Amino acid sequence: MSEVDEDVVMLDVQDETQEEGGEEDKIQVCHLTQETLIQGLSLLCKTGNGLAHAFVKLDLKDKGLTDISEISNYVHLRFLDLSNNRLADLAPLASLTQLLWLKRNTCMAGNLLTDLDGLVGSALESLNVTGNSIQKLNGLQRSCFTNLVSLELRGNQLETTEDINLPNLQRLYLAQNVIKRLEGLERLECLTVLHLRDNQLETLDGLSPNMKCLQYLNVRGNAIIDENAVQSLGFVAKTLRTLVLSENPLVEASDYHISVLMLLPHLERLDKDTITSEERIEAREKLKVNFYFLIIIDNIYDEIYSSWILTPVVLMACNMCLSGT
Repeated sequence: MSEVDEDVVMLDVQDETQEEGGEEDKIQVCHLTQETLIQGLSLLCKTGNGLAHAFVKLDLKDKGLTDISEISNYVHLRFLDLSNNRLADLAPLASLTQLLWLKRNTCMAGNLLTDLDGLVGSALESLNVTGNSIQKLNGLQRSCFTNLVSLELRGNQLETTEDINLPNLQRLYLAQNVIKRLEGLERLECLTVLHLRDNQLETLDGLSPNMKCLQYLNVRGNAIIDENAVQSLGFVAKTLRTLVLSENPLVEASDYHISVLMLLPHLERLDKDTITSEERIEAREKLKVNFYFLIIIDNIYDEIYSSWILTPVVLMACNMCLSGT
């Protein structure tokens, strides 16, 4: 099993529907104090210039914090856990330019974070803001997060993938939002994992040929009805190895495995099943038959390539038949 598969298997185990508690009428203000901050510090390391030492790890999870202004003075922090608090403002983190890892995995009622404005982390490699109420991603620009490779946004209120302008991003987890449209994915050229389980997608339009590294795609529990809605999978056919389509209306079709393999000849796993050699042969033969049928009905044209607007599956059939595979 590859490192990519191991990562997503662990995520799928944890990827359960979040429970919602009753909202409190009033959220009690809770400021970060020096005492609490000092108790959470650990991992003494040399500072960037090598001339001094400072604590670089801070654990503040489950503190009920609503204000973390005090943190802005601790500029040497590299690892920060703010899980299960009630923060609405991330501006105090702007001074923490050496952050490599930030987690704010908030699952309780009363979360107030609706965007990521104010968050800056040129050294940040991993960001987890699962379980908030984020609706827009205006703050995720390449100039502020040049080294970000892993982004977790599960359990928020996003309706689109637009505004994620992070060319170096490798893993993107967007399960349990309300995403209806795939937009802006052409900018994610290094992405290997895209997790979109339990959203409201009816089509995979938006997948891009620029996504030349994508190996794992999970769209379980969406509203994808038929094979016409997944034609864009052909754009990532060369690299995609694992696809999860279960709990979509599409899977009710008895031959959906074969239809998907016609689009993705290099696929290794579909849902929980390993692709068999028999399925590969059946998909290849069906693809060839479809291609020859297209030629027959198109014989009134002199040049098939100039006369048709070819879909990814037809282009793939052309390549397979012309190469004799």
